[in-house]
Formats: sequence, structure tokens, C-alpha cells
Amino acid sequence: MLSEVLEITIRSITVSGAATLLASLWGIPIAYSISRSQRLSTILMPVFEAIVGLPTVLVGLILYILLSSRGPLGVLKLLYTPYAIIIGQAILVTPLLVSTSFRVLYHAQEVYGELALTLGATDRQVMHLVLIESFPGLLVSMIMSFSRALGELGVALMVGGNIRGYTRVITTAIALEVSRGEFELALILGAILVAFLIAFSLSLRVLRRMQAI
Repeated sequence: MLSEVLEITIRSITVSGAATLLASLWGIPIAYSISRSQRLSTILMPVFEAIVGLPTVLVGLILYILLSSRGPLGVLKLLYTPYAIIIGQAILVTPLLVSTSFRVLYHAQEVYGELALTLGATDRQVMHLVLIESFPGLLVSMIMSFSRALGELGVALMVGGNIRGYTRVITTAIALEVSRGEFELALILGAILVAFLIAFSLSLRVLRRMQAI
């Protein structure tokens, strides 16, 4: 049982970590672009903030339709693989990542970006400066997104299939063990999940204090 719990835990961290990094590849550039335009921020940020709480089962359902054998992306054969979960979780956390990153980047644009422009800095130099000054805040945003991905169930269950030794993660394993009446293993997995979430919450506090210094 211990080896299975360890395997599920490692897979959960790996999958959710990959999903967070993937979401960051497009989420942070989107947030940066929006932070540079008042018009874009007025139009787009309410949309991103509104869909932060998008139900995970809805994202899972849409992705399932796209990746199924009859769907437009069925030829990729990603359904019921860890890659499908990574893609689904990345899509799920993108609104949260963009919303939280935008606040950090917008503040850095106002404080450092505009000053750099008045001193003759190029757009590339401004971007470099803003990203450096925003790094602690962006890291906080990524940790929040990772926690959201780690604790979600709908996407992992619908497009991962909860296959033992392949796509089973902490949340889907908990759901399975509860349905079997195996509450001991479900509680162990639940305790691990809660411990991770608490650890990430404490990390957020430390990073926010560092940012405030």
C-alpha cells in the first residue's frame, strides 16, 4: 500500500507541476500583454476573473469531446493518458494564473515600467525589468495555480480515466477508494493532499512577506 501511495503522490505532483508550467508558458505572456494596455485590461480581465471558478467537470467534458475518437483531436490519441490531464489542468488554472499574474505585472508596470520608459529604455528592457521585479509575485501565482491543479478531480477523472499505475492521481484515487468503502487509504491520501495544500499556503505567506520587503 505504501508503494502505491508514494507512486500516486509522485504522479500527482508531476502532472500538476507540468500543467502549471504549461499554463505559465501562455498565461504569463497573456497577463503581461494585458497589463500594458488599459483597454485590454478593461475588456479582458473581467472575463478571466469570471471564469476562475469554472467547474472542473465542464472543462473535463469539453476536453473529453475534443480528444475522444470521434472528436477533432482524437487522432492524437491523448485521451486516458497523463498528457490529457496535464492539458486539462493547464486550461483549468489559466484564468487563475492570468488574473493573479496581471495584478503583479500591472503594479510593476506602473512603478518600474513607466519610469524605465521615461529614461529611454526599450520595450525589451522594460519587459525584462518588469519580469524581474515581478518574479516573487509570479511565483506566488504559480504556486496558487499548482494548488488548484493538485486538488481538482473532474478533469483528471474524465480525461485520465483513473487507470492504476498510469493516470491515477490523489483526487481520483480518493474518489475510487471511497466508492469501494476503503476509507483508510482514502483518509491517508486525503491527509497527504491536505498536507501539500497547507505547505503551499505557508509558502505563499513567506513569498508575500518577501515581496513586501
